[in-house]
Amino acid sequence: MTRLRLFGRCRIYHDPVTPVLRAPSQIGWEAWFRTIDLVTPQPLKGEELLRRTKGWWTVDPKDVADIVRRYGRIVVGDQGELMVECEDEATMEALSKGLLERFGDQVQLAP
Repeated sequence: MTRLRLFGRCRIYHDPVTPVLRAPSQIGWEAWFRTIDLVTPQPLKGEELLRRTKGWWTVDPKDVADIVRRYGRIVVGDQGELMVECEDEATMEALSKGLLERFGDQVQLAP
């Protein structure tokens, strides 16, 4: 498996940016008639993290996900980074070309 980080062009500053999951999201509960002291950490999956780029990137994250799914999958790396995972280098090259054809320099892959 080959993994590369996924970057998109920032809508405001126009430099490549990527989201990083710093900590798992925490889900808590509230009830009408009682107190619930339960908080469960829920890490985001790759496509969920990608969807958080809406409004930050110059492209729609749904369009990026559609192209990535043709070649591999979107994952969250060990350090919380947004990554693309493909079977081999040739598939990663094809993905890179597909992203370039569709988005130009607005979406990039990097180690």
